[in-house]
Amino acid sequence: MSNSDNIDFKELDVFHFESDNVNFNDIAQENGFTYWFARDYMHMLGYESYNTFKKAINRALTTCMTLDIDAQDNFEQIKREVGGKEVNDYKLSRFACYLVAMNADNKKKEVASAQAFFAVTAETIRRYVDNADDVERVLIRDEISTHEKSLSGVASEAGVDSRGYALFQNAGYRGMYNMNLGQLKSYKGLEKKNRTLLDFMGKDELAANLFRLTQTELKIKNESISGQRNAENAAESVGKKVRKTMMEISGTAPEDMELTEDIKKVKTSLKHTHKGLNKLDA
Repeated sequence: MSNSDNIDFKELDVFHFESDNVNFNDIAQENGFTYWFARDYMHMLGYESYNTFKKAINRALTTCMTLDIDAQDNFEQIKREVGGKEVNDYKLSRFACYLVAMNADNKKKEVASAQAFFAVTAETIRRYVDNADDVERVLIRDEISTHEKSLSGVASEAGVDSRGYALFQNAGYRGMYNMNLGQLKSYKGLEKKNRTLLDFMGKDELAANLFRLTQTELKIKNESISGQRNAENAAESVGKKVRKTMMEISGTAPEDMELTEDIKKVKTSLKHTHKGLNKLDA
């Protein structure tokens, strides 16, 4: 592992305003620690509207909190004067800038350049998640955990008891994957049988499962479904519809979507990244 104390980040900086050639580190501010104003940074990422840019900031904030990293240390809300007007803004740490770039619109060439910059950084400090999809996986996986709890409550109200919940859960997977959960784990080659498949799914497969969970909950509520068998039928029905839609759009069956890196390793790498980057600006 390289010694991050000796890195010259100005040599690594590869993105800027196309017209003004503004360097990322040139807009950094110093006041006890190094930070970047969000309203300055947004222009480097190709955004003109701060309200639009705040979507990327909010997703980055959520990622930070999901990792149990102090958001206030990385995203400090402030008011400052810009063009003679007092406006809301953020002081972003280097790690916050990274998370914002990873959660921004990568269709913008400036965002793609920012992600490339952080990829170069990754090669230098050797402890970086430089894949925006992996960062998004963390968010979606956390949303799934939240909705699993919500669906469990709705299922319970519909008459699914603790003993029957596994059958209810399996019905949703069976509808979406055309096989039971145990068969699916074997089919996908998950060797860690005590771990959930969700921790190894890619972004698109996770998003499809999140949709399946939210729509199953809505169906049970909207149709006032009650009883174990009826709840299972509802979960399986929604799973089948999600499967059909996925195959119509991509032509790939969900069971054939490849598993990826353990989400726990991604989270650990992000936490190391936080420490490594912010150490540079301490």
